[in-house]
Amino acid sequence: MQKTCLKKMMSYMVSSVLIAAMALSATACGKKGTQPESTVVPEEVTVLGEGENEFMFSVRDAEGTDAFYKICTDESIVGDALEEIDMISGEEGQFGLYVKEVNGITLDYDKDKMYWAFYVNGEYAPKGVDQTEIAEGEEYSFRAEK
Repeated sequence: MQKTCLKKMMSYMVSSVLIAAMALSATACGKKGTQPESTVVPEEVTVLGEGENEFMFSVRDAEGTDAFYKICTDESIVGDALEEIDMISGEEGQFGLYVKEVNGITLDYDKDKMYWAFYVNGEYAPKGVDQTEIAEGEEYSFRAEK
């Protein structure tokens, strides 16, 4: 009788773990840029610039290393604020600023098939960095992508 009870208990535990694993893997699926990332409070945040407007900004390089910043500025556009402190640079194209350098790291799609993707609150940005107005509570980031 004890063996039967133990087998049922083990079967229940294994089933529970499998169900939890399936639920977690199902929530991780989705199209690129459509799933917001969970907000992780970084241990080290570098404060850059001066001004009344503040926003959180992060950079993820090609190796997956993240750097976190609190940007202070009097600018109203994210791109203008980042250019003002030499955080980004690029060239003007037909769709606005094509960012080639972020935080001192240059990516050129024509050379290395990588580019800087701009995100707002963990989702692919609907506008370019040079057209995105700074909004209270929003988090902005650039990520190296292929």
